[in-house]
Amino acid sequence: MFILYSDWPKRRKIFIALVVEAIFFAIVVVVTLAALHGNKRSMLVGILCLIFNIIMYVSPLTVMRRVITTKSVKYMPFYLSLANFANGSCWFTYGFLKFDPFVVIPNGLGAVSGLIQLILYATYYRTTNWDEDEKPSEVQLSENTSQA
Repeated sequence: MFILYSDWPKRRKIFIALVVEAIFFAIVVVVTLAALHGNKRSMLVGILCLIFNIIMYVSPLTVMRRVITTKSVKYMPFYLSLANFANGSCWFTYGFLKFDPFVVIPNGLGAVSGLIQLILYATYYRTTNWDEDEKPSEVQLSENTSQA
């Protein structure tokens, strides 16, 4: 839907990202099938999945600095943080029962990441001004300059 209704510069950016991902995926498939055998294959794929899973879980924390400096959780979605914590917790428990480090490590970090986000949300929820805009709109700017 985004690709159908977005303008060309945004579509181009998405297409470039998809092509880069497809090339990376093809390289991983060729390397694992042609050069690696046995346990080395699963080790490489496991490590790559571990790295990208950690990146996925920790990426919402990029807004953490903004939340702390503005004392506002306006730009940190609660349900994403909750889902992050719940998903990480469930998969961590599963991985712990099976004792699979490729499941335990990233999902344990994901549960901790989600917990940190929920703690931030609880800490700064009351100080959030939900009606305040970050930047004044053009209409507000033109009204202010006409009065001066």
